[in-house]
Amino acid sequence: MGQDRVIFDYTNFLAAAVGPEHGLTDADLAAAAPLVEKAHAAVTAGRGKGWQVWTELPGQKALADECVALWKKVNGKFENLVVIGIGGSALGTLAVKSALCHPLHNELPNDARRGARLYLLDNPDPTVCGALLETLNLSKTLFNVVTKSGSTAETISQFLVAREAVAGEVGKRWPEHFVFTTDPKKGDLRKLAEQEKIPALAVPEGVGGRFSVLSAVGLFPAAAMGLEVHELSSGAAELDKRCVSPDWKKNPALALAMMLWLLDARKAKPIHVLMPYATGLADLADWFRQLWAESLGKAKSLDGRTVNIGPTPVKALGAIDQHSQVQLYAEGPFDKAFVFVGLRKLAREVTIPKAYPELSACGYLGGHGLGELLDAERQGTELALTAAHRPNATIFLDELSEHSLGGLFFLLELATAYAGRLYNVDAFDQPGVEAGKVASYALLGRKGYEAERARIEQSRPAGGRKTV
Repeated sequence: MGQDRVIFDYTNFLAAAVGPEHGLTDADLAAAAPLVEKAHAAVTAGRGKGWQVWTELPGQKALADECVALWKKVNGKFENLVVIGIGGSALGTLAVKSALCHPLHNELPNDARRGARLYLLDNPDPTVCGALLETLNLSKTLFNVVTKSGSTAETISQFLVAREAVAGEVGKRWPEHFVFTTDPKKGDLRKLAEQEKIPALAVPEGVGGRFSVLSAVGLFPAAAMGLEVHELSSGAAELDKRCVSPDWKKNPALALAMMLWLLDARKAKPIHVLMPYATGLADLADWFRQLWAESLGKAKSLDGRTVNIGPTPVKALGAIDQHSQVQLYAEGPFDKAFVFVGLRKLAREVTIPKAYPELSACGYLGGHGLGELLDAERQGTELALTAAHRPNATIFLDELSEHSLGGLFFLLELATAYAGRLYNVDAFDQPGVEAGKVASYALLGRKGYEAERARIEQSRPAGGRKTV
């Protein structure tokens, strides 16, 4: 374990730390073991098939090579990369940038920055989209349009806006400013890539958006930012090797899935808080929210029963949210389980100067580091929640690097797949999301959705909406 770059410390999930009413007992763990082994067997049997093709992404050198090669081909022409995508097509990329790039990456001068500036157009907010396109030098900007289906309304609409803006700047050469990431064979974006001779990377069959960060969806932008994409992939592969065993004591992803499921199902803790103690991991917590919520929140079980089940993920950031959320966490309802993320080694440290030793608020801080303070805050929150009988665990990374981040991504993805089996739901579909997409298509007049438009009109409340 000492050599592992990602470690799951579940000490405070146990009854020995927080009491048998709120923590997991030996009997709880023993009773769950057969179900956990079945969950592991089911996920293992499905590897590389159906919607589990994402399990084969770690360690794919050829995929990393392709992403690096495409960026090298266009590098030198562009200073900016704008990723147009939403949900899983954007959240992973943002998490990579926040975790691994300089905190002021986009503000650095060209000779001090590792790669291209990165911007995201995800939410189709006209204020943001318009401002970005007006601000950037479009002649120096590459747009990566990311949608697995090739038809995501938010993404296609902003592509069309960006296309017109770029064409207004460079004329008929506008296709040179675009790269598509989409289905390898079908979809309108794939057709458009062939029609306009736009380079197109593939999101493989069986890789859903929320499981796509280790595909070209995340690796191409990482290459553009000058990051070591092979290390992202190999870090995930290293974690994957540790998850072969059906014994949860030897498999960190299985242990995490089992314990969060048990805390929900047996201890009435349906709210799961991911709380990193590193600003660079704040966007990873956002990525995890989609992964956990969209995968596990389902109306139907695998055997067709109506269950309306699923935990609610919440993101927090230490130490900021000690001053906003921890009061509720420590003294509010006993309905939450907490997972901290801590770093064992910092990329840099800033020493607090020794000054005003006569003042109690200042004297004790001098000589310590800001990182030391931040980790003391993490330990303090852990101690406070444990004393208040609130189950909590910590995922430790050896450092914030491409390798360890790749491992963390895959740990959480694999834990989600295991949890789907434990909750007895399909972790890879999203019927609730699709229903909203269909309604939006109908409201905007997309061909083929006329019946849905009529149904919406018929369902409107009699007498109109009630307002005050």
